[in-house]
Amino acid sequence: MTPSATRTPAPRNPARVLVVDDELPLARLVCSYLQRDGFDVQTAADGDLAIERTREWDPAVIVLDLGLPGADGMEVCRAVRTFSDCYIIMLTARVEEIDKLVGLSVGADDYLTKPFSPRELVARVRAMLRRPRQSDADPDVEPAAITFGPLTIDVPGREVHLAGALVELTRTEFDVLAALAARPRMVFSRRQLIEAVWGESWVGDEHLVDVHIGHVRRKLGDTSSPPVFIKTVRGVGYRMGPGT
Repeated sequence: MTPSATRTPAPRNPARVLVVDDELPLARLVCSYLQRDGFDVQTAADGDLAIERTREWDPAVIVLDLGLPGADGMEVCRAVRTFSDCYIIMLTARVEEIDKLVGLSVGADDYLTKPFSPRELVARVRAMLRRPRQSDADPDVEPAAITFGPLTIDVPGREVHLAGALVELTRTEFDVLAALAARPRMVFSRRQLIEAVWGESWVGDEHLVDVHIGHVRRKLGDTSSPPVFIKTVRGVGYRMGPGT
């Protein structure tokens, strides 16, 4: 679909979405809803083609089915994460929690379980594209850096350093950490973090937050008991530890 100056909504540059699903009727339906909402859309029916198309086309969001011929959704997600930080929404027909958790552990940002509403999927895509990007950051509004002892969070630059070493986080992991760091004395419930990172309209399993918190802790080496940087407040939620 050719980019148009009158397209809505208006994320930065063309809002490209790659739909990866071997169920062609479902892929066509999802594409029609996304195109109707103003997105540039391409499709791929297998994992190997999805990886190739991601390299060539550089989508902002990938809607990725878990069960694919060739490289499955997990393999595609792992491969894409070696060269792209695009948002990934995993689609799965499997309802077991372990599938959802494993999917997120390889770098997916969100998931939907089949069957799902195409309107809900479009809403998830739009919510992701409303998140701040590195080039959108305003240094007059955001602090240059937030420091918690050896941990430094560069909000405008969207980088995290621990004892001077760069910590590689996905976009969603960074957004979760930045939301907590912005109000370090506040205890965030799962719902509050969902609204801060995924948006108020997001509907789904709020334990998604726990998965991403676990990933951030692991990457920060924050696995002691109790954790140093991201603290659990039982029965309430999470907060950042006090800066030193």
